[in-house]
Amino acid sequence: MRPLKETSAELIDFRQSLRQCLNPWGDALFELCDAMLCSPHRVDCVPALSLDPEFRRSHGSLYKALAGGEVDDEQLRRLLISHRPKEWPDVFAIDASTWARCDAETSPERGFHYSASHHSGSKPIVPGWSFQWISQLNWAHDSWTAPMDARRIKPSENATDATIRQILRLVKALEKGDGVDAPPMFVFDAGYDPIAIGDGLSNVNAQALVRISSQRVFHFDPAPPTGGRGRPPRHGARFALSGPATWTTPDAELDSSDPRYGGVNVQVWHGLHPKLTTQGRWGKSGTAPIVRGSVIRVEVEHLPKRSCAVKKTLWLWWSCGASRTSISVGAPTCAVLTLSTPTGSSRTLSAGPRPHCEHPSKPNAGRGSSSRPIPNYDSLADSSKTCDCLGRNVGALRD
Repeated sequence: MRPLKETSAELIDFRQSLRQCLNPWGDALFELCDAMLCSPHRVDCVPALSLDPEFRRSHGSLYKALAGGEVDDEQLRRLLISHRPKEWPDVFAIDASTWARCDAETSPERGFHYSASHHSGSKPIVPGWSFQWISQLNWAHDSWTAPMDARRIKPSENATDATIRQILRLVKALEKGDGVDAPPMFVFDAGYDPIAIGDGLSNVNAQALVRISSQRVFHFDPAPPTGGRGRPPRHGARFALSGPATWTTPDAELDSSDPRYGGVNVQVWHGLHPKLTTQGRWGKSGTAPIVRGSVIRVEVEHLPKRSCAVKKTLWLWWSCGASRTSISVGAPTCAVLTLSTPTGSSRTLSAGPRPHCEHPSKPNAGRGSSSRPIPNYDSLADSSKTCDCLGRNVGALRD
């Protein structure tokens, strides 16, 4: 979450508005949230929260609030959007975190999800609940974010369709609110389907920027037909990310420098598309669609200090939806280089042995046990530090 810089009057107004989203038993629920956030240790049992000084009521009201209290989801979303930092860019990161429910065999709709901190059978997949977050990012080099929306992805849902619906809801809410200066950009890490997301947002005034594998292959549009026999080709020259021999001259290129990464080279190719098949998502469409976008290649001189990771070339897929807006070379690059995890609930603040997770045997049989995901605050650095945004004064490049 982002640091609160509002005046005391604005902060009091925000707390009162947040209190109205919790009905009934709003006061008890509000103090319960304060107790969970201010607790210096991991919360393993609900009655222990009633002993924290932030919870000023008896432990009986705690159970009543959990049993009878409700959260107005739509009102809470409108409140977060209305209080989002206006000075931040309209860049929103989407990521999922797993709330491990290893021992809750009767937990409803429990499924297998990826987890970076919990392992089952030496694999980073555990039974639990998957929550997907949308958070607004800043150019600053810190872990502060502004959460905008969160929803649980059920095992019976298609994750890509659920992601598209979540984006559509936020874009619609932004248009109803104070609006945005430019089409909002949604940033995804590897693991999301960039082509399906770009196709689902083709009629939406939004941008999508997805990290892609260096083994992917795309194609240019074919040359105009010359009147020969047969069906005209649908795909042109091959563009393999791992094959520099297939690369053409970039449509745009930028050489810049960054205080943390040193020299940065950005190259952009427009009008590329993958070769899709009539299977899976497009199995019933008859003919696979042509989904065009831009491929961005980012090469940095070195990684930030104290980083043990291996330096690799960063490949991105950019699509602009219905806006057909221009793309600045620096903006997507800076959005990725300063990407903060919207939620780190896949990590924990306590250092201890990883719990052993059992396979879910009765995923739809009841409520199950109770535990909470712990937010990740990697650093509380000074948020006033801003990065030297690449290409801030670079002219826009059109398709």
